[in-house]
Amino acid sequence: MIEAELALWEAGAFRQAGIGAGAAAMRPEIRNDRIHWLDAEALPEAVKPYWSLVDALRLEMNRSLYLGLRAFEAHYAIYPPGSFYKPHLDQFRHAPHRMISCILYLNRGWTPEDGGLLRIHPPDAPEHLFVDVLPEAGTFVCFRSDRIVHEVLPSRRERLSLTGWLHREKTM
Repeated sequence: MIEAELALWEAGAFRQAGIGAGAAAMRPEIRNDRIHWLDAEALPEAVKPYWSLVDALRLEMNRSLYLGLRAFEAHYAIYPPGSFYKPHLDQFRHAPHRMISCILYLNRGWTPEDGGLLRIHPPDAPEHLFVDVLPEAGTFVCFRSDRIVHEVLPSRRERLSLTGWLHREKTM
């Protein structure tokens, strides 16, 4: 983990992640990671270059895919040993503004034995076909929030990512 995120973690700045819009429901049998939301107006210096790259990606997606993406929101996610997130979509049923999920992994020296793989289930693929992504530092993954079912397999060591969503204007 990088030092700034580790300091936030040790200071107790992360909270139990919930599910659903507003994350009001705590369902540890579905998701048991911890998160810390980032304030776009007060980003840590180390995050600013990444935020700029995601914004450039947003502009290019709008130019080439006509998605109407307006903003980016993100949080750090820590999966302590034993943590997981069952299969899910990132777009909420009654809040369809999230369009593109973006994940940047921050874990140095990650191996398959460490667990915590991101498992992506391609749409309309048979259940036994999936793509696993090793959460190694510097790996960047993005996909449609409303179409790609994915999960985090149980982690055997602390797993850290910067996870966010490019979204359209909120309509609710």
